[in-house]
Amino acid sequence: MALGSEPPQLLKQRLSYKGRKFSFEVNRLRLPNKSEGEWECVRHPGGALAVPVRPDGRLVLTRQYRFTVQGRLLEFPAGTLEVGEDPAGTIEREIQEEVGYRAGTLKKLGEFFLAPGYSDEIIYTFLATDLELLENPPQQDDDEDIETVLMSPEEVEQAIYSGDLTDAKSICSFMLAKPFLT
Repeated sequence: MALGSEPPQLLKQRLSYKGRKFSFEVNRLRLPNKSEGEWECVRHPGGALAVPVRPDGRLVLTRQYRFTVQGRLLEFPAGTLEVGEDPAGTIEREIQEEVGYRAGTLKKLGEFFLAPGYSDEIIYTFLATDLELLENPPQQDDDEDIETVLMSPEEVEQAIYSGDLTDAKSICSFMLAKPFLT
């Protein structure tokens, strides 16, 4: 069955808040099984993520400060889709801004829901190869505090299993990319 083909019936919208990157709503709904209740949902435009692979085989990651977890997370470069933006365009921009490379080739690896229990956010994930280091990369956003980290695929896998890499979108994307990493 196609996603989005079984929308619930909106009985009453109780709360709606539109933020800078996403919105939040609380609605009274009737589900397809006729169950009624009040549910919260984060509405998100989606995001794109790349697993960038340098010619030497090392992967390009970021160590980025995240206020929500009050610390720095090891992640692959990613960003939120702008209105009307194609996911490939989003990740091309983010690779340049976050880690200072241009990808010669993007291969779509897949897409997945990040947290479907409370959000409609989809992550579109790509393998980025034929990387070119930019001489003058674009400015990072004012709120970004990012360090570039280079790791072998084996080091990334070890970081996942040791708990040093805990970002779900990065873990899932690495697993999708793994068959293409040599």
